[in-house]
Amino acid sequence: MTAGKSTQGYSTSTVLGRRLGGELTKLRTAAGLNQTQAGKALTASTTKVAKMEGGWVPMRDPDIRALCDLYGVHDPGTVGGLLELAKVDRERRKAKGWWDDYTIHGVMQEYVSLESAATTIKVWQPAFVPGLLQTPEYVRELRQGPTAEVAKSADPDEEFITARLTRQRRLSEDPPLSLHVVIYEAVLRNFPDGAATARGQLEHLVRMAELPSVTLQIFPLGGGTHPGLNGSFNIISFAAPGAMDVVYVEAPFVQRWVEGGEAAAAYDELFEKIAERSLSERESVSFLHKLLKEP
Repeated sequence: MTAGKSTQGYSTSTVLGRRLGGELTKLRTAAGLNQTQAGKALTASTTKVAKMEGGWVPMRDPDIRALCDLYGVHDPGTVGGLLELAKVDRERRKAKGWWDDYTIHGVMQEYVSLESAATTIKVWQPAFVPGLLQTPEYVRELRQGPTAEVAKSADPDEEFITARLTRQRRLSEDPPLSLHVVIYEAVLRNFPDGAATARGQLEHLVRMAELPSVTLQIFPLGGGTHPGLNGSFNIISFAAPGAMDVVYVEAPFVQRWVEGGEAAAAYDELFEKIAERSLSERESVSFLHKLLKEP
């Protein structure tokens, strides 16, 4: 786990690089081999293997295949998942994306680049409307209200809002990002600036729920307690869900990545349990309409 992107000399440790390196480390350990033995298979130094496993350098497909052969890993799904993750990591390292035109700081800069490459994202949000579903008015009030100390960064307000709206294009692009969101009911009863932002945001959620790429559910106040109430998290998938997921976890003043396979799987299991105890998609939309009718 880490708070974001790290640097070492001219190398860069990325979330996807560390995720890939972690999987290869696990496979090497299971095979009973050390980094020196892995290096010999690649005609490389132990230092290079350490950098590869630490996510410091992009990995080539031939190296991944050679290591899989050495570790006795021949399952097409496993090898294919590693190759796909390596491909996305290489593309993210060299790509200039829309986010480079905006002032986006810290871990969020890496998050939006991963969001742009993801195929599926699952979001649990107990405190705010998720960023991909926020209206400009909601964002503006969120950054000016009592939560400003948590939500506001050094980014200028209007630039921040424009960047957030640009992120939302992923939901209508071809192919679109598949988004499954579960929102705690309390979020929908506690808007920044109250009724001034509530109606527009609720109407927007209804419209977004109609998109084929969006699954929207509401976790009711009477749904009971669960560990997810401690903070929000986003599960980001780049190929088959669950294969090579990374998880972005957020709490007040703290953001971190969960890159380990077992830890990421635990978050996915938690998300599924939360979704099972939530209103169905149809019930959630009906609930939004009910809220719109309330005075």
